[in-house]
Amino acid sequence: MKFCSECASPVALKIPEGDNRPRYVCAQCETIHYHNPKLVVGSIPVWDVDGQTRVLLCKRAIEPRLGYWTLPAGFMENNETTAQAAVRETEEEAGANIDIGALFSLLNVAQVHQVHLFYLARLRDLNFSAGIESLDVRLFSKHEIPWDELAFPTIRTTLELFFADEVKVRETGARFNFHTQDIARPMRLPDPSDS
Repeated sequence: MKFCSECASPVALKIPEGDNRPRYVCAQCETIHYHNPKLVVGSIPVWDVDGQTRVLLCKRAIEPRLGYWTLPAGFMENNETTAQAAVRETEEEAGANIDIGALFSLLNVAQVHQVHLFYLARLRDLNFSAGIESLDVRLFSKHEIPWDELAFPTIRTTLELFFADEVKVRETGARFNFHTQDIARPMRLPDPSDS
């Protein structure tokens, strides 16, 4: 950051009085500009077929990770709740109508200044199609998921947790748990073409 968004004067990185971290502070109006983590919010849209759960995944049409599979998710906008963001992202990326459920996972990705939230969701119907940010949208059972072609560790972690819980729900009637984890590994998975 070079200039203040309040008065357009130059800013300097310094620790404000009473704070313990460097912040961009305006030399003119003394506004402190805080940079905070961004929320990435999405859903785990499911459809049951003959007693088998299938999850809706989107193939990314944009970077990063163009051509890799993901759950429908994206950055939360101002003036919306996290649940509203999950519904909007699912509509935008997968053209899908969902009934939003409980918050399922909260994943801290500190190295890229993000927090990823995923909600359980049920597809209302099978009327879905790739949005502008998706090349393809498909339903996958656990064994059909292209595990080596998932876009991000947060997607893999969420799907692994979901299917582990799903077995317990089916076998014992238990409820889905809420999961929180720190993702310490790099966000970028190895690209097969790198080898």
